[in-house]
Amino acid sequence: MYAILDIETTGGKYNEEGITEIAIHKFDGHKVVDKFISLVNPEKEIQPFVVNLTGINNKMLRTAPKFYEVAKRIVEITKDTVIVAHNAQFDYRILRTEFRRLGFDFERKTLCTVDLSKRLIPDAESHSLGKLVRSLGIPVSDRHRANGDALATLKLFKLLLTKDSDKSIIKEIVREESLGELSQRQLDIVESMPTEVGVYYMHNKDGDIIFLGKSNNIKKRLNRHFLKSGDLARQIQKETKKVTYEKTGNELVALLKENEELIKNKPKYNIQGKQVASPNKKHLVQINGCDVLSDNIIIIDKGREIGERSAILIKNGEFCGLGFYNLNYQINNIHILESIITPMNNSRYARKIIESYLREKKVLEIIELKNNP
Repeated sequence: MYAILDIETTGGKYNEEGITEIAIHKFDGHKVVDKFISLVNPEKEIQPFVVNLTGINNKMLRTAPKFYEVAKRIVEITKDTVIVAHNAQFDYRILRTEFRRLGFDFERKTLCTVDLSKRLIPDAESHSLGKLVRSLGIPVSDRHRANGDALATLKLFKLLLTKDSDKSIIKEIVREESLGELSQRQLDIVESMPTEVGVYYMHNKDGDIIFLGKSNNIKKRLNRHFLKSGDLARQIQKETKKVTYEKTGNELVALLKENEELIKNKPKYNIQGKQVASPNKKHLVQINGCDVLSDNIIIIDKGREIGERSAILIKNGEFCGLGFYNLNYQINNIHILESIITPMNNSRYARKIIESYLREKKVLEIIELKNNP
């Protein structure tokens, strides 16, 4: 038995979205045997772009039932079913989050028609719901409304069931109840992470770093780590007992810290040995008349908090290291600067990171340093 599901949400910050509309069609493999369709009052404002996309606005939801008022019906109609959705990971996460707010652990097996269609219709130009059903000649109406998308998913699923003649793909894709969702321990780890840029460290039970990486949104990246499939991803998920992090304030510092700490720690699940050619002196980045990898300069960018800046020191064309300082700190004197800098390896890859970054992105300031105290 399947529960073909689609959810519309308010949009907004990750795991803070609310459900605005839900449609569920209970399908026995041949016909729909039950269905539930309802607007839902999310008790929060809908993002303007979502209003434009779905046509659902705050006024429409004022008299709609709140989630706790429809929760029992959702539990009943999905009992002993496999939830089927287009991008099931999203819909299932939203549903579990809502139930978790009520103190209820909602668990169902899931099946994603995106994954299934990629395997059964690999040559499709697009596997997005709208483009895919149109290319297959499946009629669809009320796009971006829960029932319209649920009906389109149902028709697509029927077609995919027909195509899967030996049933092997469905058996492979149907996940175990908690697969594709996070365990409580993983949820706690993700919840403790910031949504800011920085470097994160995944530790095993002995505290050893088994994987490290940088991200512009550490919380989002950790969530992806825990939801990935594949043998390597599963092994990392199994061994990770704790995650720590360091905010960096900006992406360039994160890239340099990641590179430095990969060299020092050599985590067993990171790909080792990045190799790049040395920067070509004829093509150095020039900003404000300075050869960034030739002169004595300091690259200034955002810090980890208000009132702080990051400083990357280039001395005689060599990368010396980086640090953070308060805005009222005298920073353009090289001797003062060196006292707050954490030394780092002047590797070819580190210099390449700096050069490539400055070619593509902006920093707050580049200062030519004074040699005198």
